[in-house]
Amino acid sequence: MNSQQSSNFEPEITAFYCIYCGYMAADTAGIQQIQYPANIKFIRMPCTGKTDVRYLLEAFEQGADGVYVVACPIGNCHHVRGNERGLARLNRAKAILDEIGIGGDRLEMFFMSGSQGHSFAMAAHEMTERIRKLGPNPIKPQKSDVGVPDTGRIEGPDEEVGWRGRRPHATE
Repeated sequence: MNSQQSSNFEPEITAFYCIYCGYMAADTAGIQQIQYPANIKFIRMPCTGKTDVRYLLEAFEQGADGVYVVACPIGNCHHVRGNERGLARLNRAKAILDEIGIGGDRLEMFFMSGSQGHSFAMAAHEMTERIRKLGPNPIKPQKSDVGVPDTGRIEGPDEEVGWRGRRPHATE
């Protein structure tokens, strides 16, 4: 990607954060009126220990160019070791992204306390700049695919459909 393209490319980023430190850091940034990019879609989680490889990969399937997770500082998780479990799952997802050609660099985890509004904003800026350099997600749905309705019908007995692999009820 050349510099002309990267300056025009506005990445879509999904950020998962816990309801403790991650949410409080976002709130602190807002209270302090700290600016960060508006291209980030936030998803709250009870704890980053609930991070699942499926959720991270699904974000890319749904069109995110980059994904990051905001967790409590290591050794200071409200659920004891939830952030460490989340980090282990994130590292597995990075390996999968590298294997399938999307690139593990599009996925990151940041650790911060609730009072670190500046760190929260810096994470958003860092990911936005990183993804601008990497370019669009190679598996991002094309604009021509956006208006196509998803019927949610199963083509074969082993195929998953819908959000998180949910299958339609037998009556559908």
